[in-house]
Amino acid sequence: MRGQIRKAISGFYYIYSDGETYQTRARGNFRNRKISPLVGDEVVFESENLTDGYLLEVEPRKNELIRPTVANVDQGVVVMSVVEPNFSANLLDRFLVTLEYHAIRPIIYLSKTDLLTDEKFKEIAEIAEGYRKIGYPVILPRRSDNGKAIQELISYFPEQLTVFMGQSGAGKSTLLNKISPELALATAEISNSLGRGRHTTRHVELLPLFDGLVADTPGFSSIDFLETEAVVLSEEFPEMRAASQFCKFRECLHLHEPDCEVKKRVESGEIMTSRYEDYLQFLSEIENRKPIYQKKKRK
Repeated sequence: MRGQIRKAISGFYYIYSDGETYQTRARGNFRNRKISPLVGDEVVFESENLTDGYLLEVEPRKNELIRPTVANVDQGVVVMSVVEPNFSANLLDRFLVTLEYHAIRPIIYLSKTDLLTDEKFKEIAEIAEGYRKIGYPVILPRRSDNGKAIQELISYFPEQLTVFMGQSGAGKSTLLNKISPELALATAEISNSLGRGRHTTRHVELLPLFDGLVADTPGFSSIDFLETEAVVLSEEFPEMRAASQFCKFRECLHLHEPDCEVKKRVESGEIMTSRYEDYLQFLSEIENRKPIYQKKKRK
């Protein structure tokens, strides 16, 4: 039988197939074969009833995320709070670079806009427009929204596996509850001592919503670039990718090289200064990260 892992808890994999959900365990040789099934995996399994099945094979993945641990993702909704916690363009760019690296379409949703003053809202709107010019869909709810932002977000769901991500306390679970109140997902207040939300989502689960699948995932406030290499980092910035083909050097890092088109467009305002500064910071982090060594097995 074939199906898709919709939930994984305590060694059990819940596989959806032909309108039914089967509780399964992985075969013992998975660990020896270094196979770790993930939510979102297309799999082969066997089962004589709904509670005692065995997961046999995991089909090849088109992508996988480490945090959250989901496979075969089509698009990612990056929920960024504009206040409590404050908006962070740096963190947003980290999410966007991660999604670009895995060929996952990003959608930006700016939450808690009702808490902004008119002046602050204009500032956020200008930032949002900058990301729209890059080509990213940006949903910016207004005070008199009347559910339009939610409807716009829902329009992206059909036939897609969508992951929600963003800083802790940004309101991902609250947003999903607005989309589908029957989910009644757990939410928590912002921690006064930490200035960020408590983690309320304990596991990854795919939820059938509006002809698609949506994953509610634990919030987190930092991303480390463990896989991206320095020489290809700029490719994960669409506006830099478009400009770099006109750089003098093929593997230009857009630092001190002459005739760098990326730097020219930063100076002219075609590329956002904040995005370029984040690129420089990410590049430094990648170049200075410590190598990961794997322990040798004893013979």
